[in-house]
Amino acid sequence: MQPGHEIEAKLIAAGIGPIAGVDEAGRGACAGPLVVAAVILRDPFAPELSPVRDSKELSEATREKLFDLIYLHAECVSVIEISESEIDARGVHAANLDGMRRAIQGLEITPQYILTDGYAIEGLGIPSLGVWKGDQVVHAISAASIIAKVVRDRIMRQLDVEYPSYGFAGHKGYITAAHSKALIEHGPCAVHRRSFSNVGALLNKQ
Repeated sequence: MQPGHEIEAKLIAAGIGPIAGVDEAGRGACAGPLVVAAVILRDPFAPELSPVRDSKELSEATREKLFDLIYLHAECVSVIEISESEIDARGVHAANLDGMRRAIQGLEITPQYILTDGYAIEGLGIPSLGVWKGDQVVHAISAASIIAKVVRDRIMRQLDVEYPSYGFAGHKGYITAAHSKALIEHGPCAVHRRSFSNVGALLNKQ
């Protein structure tokens, strides 16, 4: 059993629950929203959930299948979308932490304990723990990472229809060679994050 899984097991054995896992998708992207998910699983150790792991380790098709499975085995799920303008106004880290608070507050059930990927969240009034590489070693965080990633990927595919010049369906708003080329050719669009250095540099040239 990995260290994070031990944390979940010890909390459950101590009668502490429900436990919420929280994670985000899109933190490093220079276009599109940040999406944060909070998930409470009925049984984090249910055999049916054994394929659930860090969303980055899974194919897009597998994440889509696990998305429905997680909802089937979840007590409740909360998903928060943070706009590009809010990220630009507050900074991505502050917007991310506030999004985590909002995602937890949006749960239909109040958790007794919260496990987050990497960053501890202050001001919750509920015991919480930031777990290093939590999306790899805590079932509830892995589930949240998949929910956040699938929701965000769907948003980016829709944005690809609205802004076909940028290839959002492929790179999902992250900085790739193709994305950088499109930015240079067409300039930033409405969903690019102005506060990110590569986007800001192009705006300063205009």
